[in-house]
Amino acid sequence: MPLLWYLRDEISFTGTKFGCGMALCGACTVHLNGDPVRSCQMPVGDVGDRQITTIEAMSSDRIGKAVQDAWIAEQVPQCGYCQSGQIMSATALLRVKAAPSDEDIDAALSGNICRCATYRRIRTAVHKAAQELR
Repeated sequence: MPLLWYLRDEISFTGTKFGCGMALCGACTVHLNGDPVRSCQMPVGDVGDRQITTIEAMSSDRIGKAVQDAWIAEQVPQCGYCQSGQIMSATALLRVKAAPSDEDIDAALSGNICRCATYRRIRTAVHKAAQELR
């Protein structure tokens, strides 16, 4: 069973979204020991004793909260479907790089597709979150 379906169907953590089912769109991104992974292709049995963090935990995480606040301030979402994956990837980036460049942001979020094409607002929000955290 993929981790995504365990999260959604077994423990009702529905913030993580199903997008493509092939780990190509990033909607299903969660953190495994702090690293972003695509949960649609991660078998539950491969998780082992690693810590899983989902979008549901971001409001109580210092960096995740800053990212969420910046998302709201910059009015990033349009349809909103990809946003949980985008936020998880952005939070993982800011954990390792306090002042990311545009190129860093583009690289870290390159596997997250936004069909509404809010990429400029996403980049602006990541910069805003980074600035707020400094």
